[in-house]
Amino acid sequence: MTTQVIFRIDKKIKEKAQKKAKGSGLTFSDILQMATYAYVKNDFEPVLMRKEERLNMKTRRELMKISRDIKEGKNLFGPFDSAEKMDKFLNSIK
Repeated sequence: MTTQVIFRIDKKIKEKAQKKAKGSGLTFSDILQMATYAYVKNDFEPVLMRKEERLNMKTRRELMKISRDIKEGKNLFGPFDSAEKMDKFLNSIK
């Protein structure tokens, strides 16, 4: 005997999952059934999923500036021959 399970999922995620399943020769329903059986047999450990994290504009700008500086060789210090020389340099810029 089988039963029907209905739940909500993001439309884009569903479409991507269906496309990926089809590429494997399976249906999305097959994938969900396999995941359910694996979970029941303790072969599947659920992981909390977070929405894709995005950087805010301030952080994004700062990282772009750092990338430019690296490419241009600006604001780079070292390498240091020893930890003592590094400490001396860092203490001098306080």
